[in-house]
Amino acid sequence: MARRFLELLAREASAVEFEGPVLEARASGADAATLEELERAKVEALKVRELLRRRARREAELTALYDTAGDLAALRDLDAVLEAIVHRARQLLGTDTAYLTLHDPDRGDTYMRVTSGSTSAAFQSLRLEMGAGLGGLVAQTAMPYWTANYPEDQRFRHTRNIDSAVHEEGLIAILGVPLRLGQRVIGVLFAANRGVRPFLQEEVALLSSLAAHAAVAIDNARLLQETRNALEELSRAHRSAREHGEVVERAAQAHDRMTSLVLRGGGIEDVAAVVTEVLGGSLAVLDDLGRPITGEVGALDAGVFEAAQASRALGRTVRKGDLLIASVDVGGEPLCTLLLRSDDADERILERAALVCALLLLFRRSVAEAEGRVRGELLDDLISRPGSPGLADRARRLGVDLGAPHVVVVVRHDGQRERAAFWASSHAALHHGLAAARGEEVVLLLPGDDPGAMARKIAAELGARATAGAARSREVAQAYQEARRCAEALIALGRAGDGASAAELGFVGLLLGEGRDVPGFVGSVLGPVVDYDVRRGTALVDTLAAYFASGGSPSRTAEAMHIHVNTVTQRLERVGKLLGEGWLEPERALEIQLALRLHTISGAKSMGFPPI
Repeated sequence: MARRFLELLAREASAVEFEGPVLEARASGADAATLEELERAKVEALKVRELLRRRARREAELTALYDTAGDLAALRDLDAVLEAIVHRARQLLGTDTAYLTLHDPDRGDTYMRVTSGSTSAAFQSLRLEMGAGLGGLVAQTAMPYWTANYPEDQRFRHTRNIDSAVHEEGLIAILGVPLRLGQRVIGVLFAANRGVRPFLQEEVALLSSLAAHAAVAIDNARLLQETRNALEELSRAHRSAREHGEVVERAAQAHDRMTSLVLRGGGIEDVAAVVTEVLGGSLAVLDDLGRPITGEVGALDAGVFEAAQASRALGRTVRKGDLLIASVDVGGEPLCTLLLRSDDADERILERAALVCALLLLFRRSVAEAEGRVRGELLDDLISRPGSPGLADRARRLGVDLGAPHVVVVVRHDGQRERAAFWASSHAALHHGLAAARGEEVVLLLPGDDPGAMARKIAAELGARATAGAARSREVAQAYQEARRCAEALIALGRAGDGASAAELGFVGLLLGEGRDVPGFVGSVLGPVVDYDVRRGTALVDTLAAYFASGGSPSRTAEAMHIHVNTVTQRLERVGKLLGEGWLEPERALEIQLALRLHTISGAKSMGFPPI
């Protein structure tokens, strides 16, 4: 009878058929010992059958895993690798779904990257914090975890967004294993069922083996992706040469034209013209801050900037709606972005154009920085060593004529040193001037003869935190000191964020100004009164001086001048009409008294006014 069991094992009979020899022996009237022996033989045979089935299943799994490793090794595209991984995981474990999350180093969590068998949009866009849910715990600990009933399993930290997405997808049993590269976890591979199901240790080991192959395949795909970006245009050109000679010729011509543009010193506008001529449509080039360098862009939504970020991360063109977007970064910082709206979707030409534009911008930046250093050093020498030989020649080589009227502007920038220095350097180069950063201030030497207007313009363009003082540059070092004192005075007067020259600060400007135009100050404050005395032969200036000397008392003024108090009142009324309303306000009164004193001390005849 034992032979019967061997025959059953040999033909891989079902478990039910192993009851046949026992039933036949019982029907033939076999004794109890024989039946007991047959039962033991049946049990052993079933054990052997199960062992053989498990080995066969393991062999099939290993074969499938081997085939998977070969398939993954043959794939070169990251998206194709990821899709193949989740598809094979679902096949090997026979689950309803399989999915894969990748680590996001910027946000410190993992995000859903690829799914197979999923129907929920919320689930497909899920993000898992480190330690949250089953997947977050796998990513945090780098250890596999599984559960037969996730919603009821309290071993995991449940969060509202994860539980809601899992519920919408209808998942119950979940197995997750880490995708590891050395000691680093780059993601998590999952297999899940929509019903209660325990996962065997063999299944955990199988998925872990697949994850190990998958992690290597993902890393290889990423490395190959970076290499492919540099070779993609050439390989496509060779591939398309066999089928579309005209396309190859057009790409070659565009490449040659853009390369020759760089060699001839062409600009970004020239590169854009070549791209639109070859591909048609409209092209816009944005700088590192998303501002248009050339072309019309209109309103851009957040999706466009996300696509630009994806383009930089992938190193290739990304499509967003009807836009093709190619973006280039340097050291992780965006440098330029090209937005093409065209029916011709030749991504290679756009990517090469983006690289050419990036090279041009880097070249411009290097030249501007070098020129800014030279201009700054010259301005420093004009301020610190005004008598040094060769300053005029150095200025002339930079396109600055020191013999022409210039204005020195000193800007206090309240901590915005880099922004103010960069703006000042660009502004000075554009307007044939000089700029230098000195400590907590920025200094500009610009062509012009209106220091007040120039100071206000610069303060306005730099923003509310910039205060600008300005002076005419008869001699740069002296004008610098005057402009610097003017900026300090504006801050002291509570006018931070404003711009002015010393001449616009009234008596404060008189004290600050290097030239100290006393006649001009006296004339601006007392001119109408002095002119009236000259024309009419009156004594309004004397009366005004006596009035202030007497503490503003008309009666004491009358006593001091030996005239009637009504005469004093009449004269003061006349003064008020000549000087205008508010002449007795504290600030105006202070200026008038200072002007009266200077009128007396400086010698009025030398200024063209009669002495008091």
